[in-house]
Amino acid sequence: MRRHPYVLLTRARMKEFLREPEVVFWVFVFPFLLAIGLGIAFRNKPPDEIIVGVVQADGADRVVAALAPAGGFKVETVAAADAARRLRLGKIALVVVPGPSYEYRYDPTRPDSVLARQRVHDALERAAGRADPVEARDTLVTEPGARYIDFLIPGMLGMNIMSGGMWGVGFVLVEMRSRKLLKRLIATPMKRSDFLAAMMTSRMSVVFLQLAMLLVFGRLVFKMVIQGSIASIALLALIGAFSFSGLGLLVASRTSKIETVSGLMNLVMLPMFVFSGIFFSADRFPDVIQPFVRALPLTALNDALRASILEGATLPSQVGRIGVMLAWGVLSFLFALKLFKWS
Repeated sequence: MRRHPYVLLTRARMKEFLREPEVVFWVFVFPFLLAIGLGIAFRNKPPDEIIVGVVQADGADRVVAALAPAGGFKVETVAAADAARRLRLGKIALVVVPGPSYEYRYDPTRPDSVLARQRVHDALERAAGRADPVEARDTLVTEPGARYIDFLIPGMLGMNIMSGGMWGVGFVLVEMRSRKLLKRLIATPMKRSDFLAAMMTSRMSVVFLQLAMLLVFGRLVFKMVIQGSIASIALLALIGAFSFSGLGLLVASRTSKIETVSGLMNLVMLPMFVFSGIFFSADRFPDVIQPFVRALPLTALNDALRASILEGATLPSQVGRIGVMLAWGVLSFLFALKLFKWS
């Protein structure tokens, strides 16, 4: 019995679909892996303690003692300058300035800050044993730095650097191999190390344009304040590009098919998409997997960019993160040099 062309064509297309590993991965595998990663990050757990900073001044000990029995607070005594910085970065929900009347400094756009203000004031009133209100005044702090967009832009920059390094090097290299362009270079006196280094360098040079576009966009559209030096931020981005360009070389060192390298790159990048803190803090993951999370190059890059852009951290203070990125880049390049084939 002759089958209808519609049935035959549908069958043929389904077979083509199942033979494309990258499509199968994104359709069937990726949603489950993403759900698992987000499920771990946003698992059910007790509410986070509200971090309250008490400025070092006369009466600070009295405030700390009054808040201690209330529970639900993590009270820290900090210097005034450090309190302002940590409040701006979202690391403290509320700053209490002791005195004849209390001063509450907080960001009214942050729900945790508004809640902290209410709960701290209630605790201080109970500690005073009064029915009448304790005198207090509010100082609203709405400076950029603690907003979600300030957290997001460095993460987006890190993600772009990773994608650019992986796809810009790995995909191009496999495409050249599949079109027999690399095979023509065998007869030349060119060293493979020179060729691979040039591939990495050409990709790394684009990172400055990516950096400039995102930082200018954040500044003009969202009034993002850049605390660190542009030179430090640019160097961190360059080191990140070196790391991911090396990974792109390694993934593509022996692969001949576009479909295969696409699947391999997706496999390499997926853990970093989920665990490296692009859209939310990597601190949300359990302590047991934190060593794995911190060893990922994108985690190191995102943390370094955020520390430099939002906190003004210097390069010497980020030696550990820089070391992680350099280790990934150097080791990936050396392995790629060992495994690379022209055809």
